[in-house]
Amino acid sequence: MTPDPSSREPRSPRLPGRPGVPGGSPNGTERALRGIPRPVRRVFGGTAILAAGLVAVAATAERTPEPPAPTPGISVPDVSHLLGETRLPIEVNARVERWIGRFLGPDRETFEHYLVREGLYGGMVRQKLRARDMPEQLLYLAMIESGFSSSATSPVAAAGLWQFLGATARAYGLSVDGWVDERRDPVRATDAALDYLEELHAEFGSWYLAAAAYNAGPVRVASALSRAGGIAEEGDAEAMYWKIIGDLPQETREFVPKILAAAILAEQAEHFGFDVEPDLPYLFDQVLVPGGTSLRRVAEALDASPSLLRELNPHLIRGATPPGRSFPIRIPLGESHRVLAALPRT
Repeated sequence: MTPDPSSREPRSPRLPGRPGVPGGSPNGTERALRGIPRPVRRVFGGTAILAAGLVAVAATAERTPEPPAPTPGISVPDVSHLLGETRLPIEVNARVERWIGRFLGPDRETFEHYLVREGLYGGMVRQKLRARDMPEQLLYLAMIESGFSSSATSPVAAAGLWQFLGATARAYGLSVDGWVDERRDPVRATDAALDYLEELHAEFGSWYLAAAAYNAGPVRVASALSRAGGIAEEGDAEAMYWKIIGDLPQETREFVPKILAAAILAEQAEHFGFDVEPDLPYLFDQVLVPGGTSLRRVAEALDASPSLLRELNPHLIRGATPPGRSFPIRIPLGESHRVLAALPRT
């Protein structure tokens, strides 16, 4: 029997750190842009957005250790059937196999936890990817970024399911202020992340390079491509990730292999002996409530747990709607009439 997700507090996995970009001067950004192809500068709005810190532009001293060698006896199945279902090539090489070994070995419990939490948001993310004709396996980018936790926060203050930095989030239309942090709203953050990934793919012509740019920043990837002589011909873009991998930050070198390893394991979980019961997805209605309405007051009107209201509205970081204006909140499905009857009309 699958537990009711409303009966327990959300769990936040321990996540590895990721490099960030300290605020730099415009002059420093201009220097970083020298030698970068003009299309990259055009797509990302010139220096304004780049200076704001698109995920990670500058080099970082932080390094992720190399993953261990694969666990002896691991059988990597034929994944060719995935190639017909998605435009994301599923390549298996030594780096990918090392992460398969890690997820099946020392990090197995963590990976199982990710599979459980995928039940909360995976269906929503897949639906949005399909609507945009994007590869569904990009879902696993969120798995690697946050473990499917809307409460995840990195050491450099990237937050939410898709681990946006504040400036990047605002550049893609998300509210980040003292009352609302839409990086933690799984629905809004997913829309913003897919907008970003679509732009990166349009610029680099490769989902591998788009994922690398999501992690390291488009300037860093464009610089590596420029030093490697650029993409020689159409159809060569995907292979370029592996050609420039040594010129990328350590975390980014492992980012795409981790996504591919996660896709292989998650989509063939039974083959690898995973037997988990995914969390149930949240089903909710949305109602407009007066400014300054506390989630605790709404929970009392519904005779529900305050923790459930917090899980449905993780972006309301003060546990209340912003004052001075009506604001939509999410409540359990079918309960709109009870909330509207208990609160003043907006």
